[in-house]
Amino acid sequence: MAVVKKSEDAGRKSIIRYRFLMLFTLLGLIIVLFILIPLAKVVFLSDKESLWQAFIDPTTINSILLTLGAALITTAIGFIFGVPLAYMLARYDFPLKSVVEGLIDLPIVVPHTAAGIALLFVFGRNYLLGKWFGAVGVQFVDSLAGIVIAMLFVSVPFLIDSAKEGFKKVDVRLENVSRTLGASPWQVFYRVTFPLAWRSILAGNLMMWARGISEFGAIVILAYYPMVTPTLIYQRFESYGLSKAIPVAAILILVCAFIFIGVRTLLHSRQKDD
Repeated sequence: MAVVKKSEDAGRKSIIRYRFLMLFTLLGLIIVLFILIPLAKVVFLSDKESLWQAFIDPTTINSILLTLGAALITTAIGFIFGVPLAYMLARYDFPLKSVVEGLIDLPIVVPHTAAGIALLFVFGRNYLLGKWFGAVGVQFVDSLAGIVIAMLFVSVPFLIDSAKEGFKKVDVRLENVSRTLGASPWQVFYRVTFPLAWRSILAGNLMMWARGISEFGAIVILAYYPMVTPTLIYQRFESYGLSKAIPVAAILILVCAFIFIGVRTLLHSRQKDD
């Protein structure tokens, strides 16, 4: 009887577990389809001739290269200045730390057109930093520099937050042991902390790059020209309608899918090897 009861209990638990997994699978599938269907429709239902014409159009190609390149420059700047800040936030307590963390995340929730106006009032030709940089020949309005700072403003929180969580996962005792063995703070960071947190830092870099590529609101206010791809899509839609905007959007979706799915697959395989 005891054996039969245990078998029945195991059977009930198995059914409950199965229903649990099925429910979560269904709910997750709905979200996946919600993301996939609009993107797939843009790519696969767009006119093939128009898609090809957009693909060989120098304006489209230059716009995509500009978008990817500016986002890479932005990510490099964010890495140089953001990773040290993330380490400080992860390792030390200091006055107004919560305020600093709140300010870092603020660009995520501020409407990006408002962010563009805020940047314009700082980096515009007639304003403080705009005048200073203009004196040495650097202009932010309608320039690559303006695109980069707009991307930087809206995307750097993703890198800082991800790197901060990665640093928090590194055992402080490992750093302390390295210091007792005579390593300098820089050596501890470079040889111990950074290698152990690199996955989170890389993930933050990828998120920052992706956010930079997709940015429109802040860029269109500060640097409408030269046109990044989101601005080009908007311009084609406003001037010529949906038929001219779809091919450019489809190409950008394909490029982003190729890059980010490829990188995710590579990281996943590396993680399995480790």
